[in-house]
Amino acid sequence: MRDKASGLYFDPGKLHVLNHKGKHFSVRGPLSSAPTPQGRPVLVQAGAAEQGQEIAGAHADVVYSMAFDVGAAQSYYASIKNRAIKFGRSPDAIKVLPGFTPYVGRTEAQARAKYDEMRRLIHPRVGLAVLFNSLGDLSAYPIDGPVPDPGEDVRIRSIGAGLVDMARRDNMSIRDLYEFMAAGNGGRVLVGTAEQIADDMEAWFKEGAADGFNICPSHLPGGLQDFADLVVPELRRRGLFRTEYEGATLRENLGLPRYVNPRTRAPDVTREP
Repeated sequence: MRDKASGLYFDPGKLHVLNHKGKHFSVRGPLSSAPTPQGRPVLVQAGAAEQGQEIAGAHADVVYSMAFDVGAAQSYYASIKNRAIKFGRSPDAIKVLPGFTPYVGRTEAQARAKYDEMRRLIHPRVGLAVLFNSLGDLSAYPIDGPVPDPGEDVRIRSIGAGLVDMARRDNMSIRDLYEFMAAGNGGRVLVGTAEQIADDMEAWFKEGAADGFNICPSHLPGGLQDFADLVVPELRRRGLFRTEYEGATLRENLGLPRYVNPRTRAPDVTREP
């Protein structure tokens, strides 16, 4: 309460003792720090597999996703929203933010030149390292040959399967795939003018594939500066991006509902007749 006038620092009647006893640790509590202005920190999660989507539906405020086409993005978006409902939450309580890496120029040729230059800079060892977690060790395969099936020791199976599907659909070699992945931070790449990139973002947003986007710059600070200088004004012109912040917290600015502490009792407003 921190009431200086009365000298009351806290109300013992409102103090909740956690008294957690678990497999790995026990703690009596309570936490001695005050709540944040947004009630609870924003919980951000990523996971495309079944277990990850279940966790998102039950607990996440924001979900980072990786989809390479609008159809897959729409399916994932609908799955997350439906799981929120399943766990008794509003679908608006979770914001789905697909990631992409923009290469933007004042002309399409300028943007393409930036992208091509980045791909040329990727050393094969770096490229193979980028693919390792999702596809395993590919160093024994011809670098300009087809992408093999993921090995048994891969760490992120859902991403690995998606990469193989994309490589086969687009007839990509191992080199093509690692250049694509490294130049795109492991996700989707958009190359073009501000208008072209805004067109794509607007379509995904309006067609139920995204609530917003996780921008993954190709390099810093230049990649982010290009996006801020060129794409943001175009999004504002279309009425798709803010001109000022909506609130003082991240939760407010993400458009998330106000967090209500389940332990907080509603005040008694009943009156005598």
